[in-house]
Amino acid sequence: MQATLFQDGSQGCVRPAGVGRVRFSCHPQIACFTACCADLHLILTPYDVLRMKKRLHVTAGEFIERYTLPHEGEHSVLPLIRLKMREDGGHRCPFVGPKGCAIYEDRPGACRLYPFGRGARVALSGKEEEFYFIVSESHCLGFQEEREWTVDEWIEDQGVRLYNEMNRPWMEVVANKHARISGLTDQKRAMFHMASYNLERFREFVFRTKFLKVFALTAEEGEKAAADEGELMKLAMRWLGFSLCGLDTLALRLPTGEEGES
Repeated sequence: MQATLFQDGSQGCVRPAGVGRVRFSCHPQIACFTACCADLHLILTPYDVLRMKKRLHVTAGEFIERYTLPHEGEHSVLPLIRLKMREDGGHRCPFVGPKGCAIYEDRPGACRLYPFGRGARVALSGKEEEFYFIVSESHCLGFQEEREWTVDEWIEDQGVRLYNEMNRPWMEVVANKHARISGLTDQKRAMFHMASYNLERFREFVFRTKFLKVFALTAEEGEKAAADEGELMKLAMRWLGFSLCGLDTLALRLPTGEEGES
């Protein structure tokens, strides 16, 4: 196993998840219950913010102001955000109490995946491969429980698969070298923040500017984005891929009169 300093500053070990079974369970009767929910540097993804702000019945702007802080990572110039801990001696998660997580059904993807972690690597073929590892922190007693899981069973049980699917386009943008260059302008940083975290502002950008005249969306795509925030988030990720990374995730409309020309 490899000794590691985790995001919350604690010491522990990580090891490959492999294809075997892992003993783990977390419940209110375990002595360390919610110990892992304090002093975290938990980076939030777009789908995390979408689920949490809907659960709390607040706008994205209100959620960002009340519950997040800018994440100043040494390996990224992108304006990421992280969950703001309580300003008390324990630095507890703002949503955790004696009975556990108050937003459990809409908790962030990283919380769902724990005690597993997820990463990506580039194979010799050049294709990106997803892999999982086990996170063993010194305070966690869950590994002494009897329940056994494979990684796939845990992902299914905890609802991680949907989070992975919804966040995958965003992760591809974050990992893209064109979106991480040190010369990223303030305008592009603002674009990234809006599309990633503030869907209300992105909705205005799409439907109150020339966006739909510039980009070749179908009527169905526009209607879905207008009616469903999940679809709007997908459109935001396509726009980021196009605008920041130069990907062909969106197409420009041809000027009037050029359609069909060879």
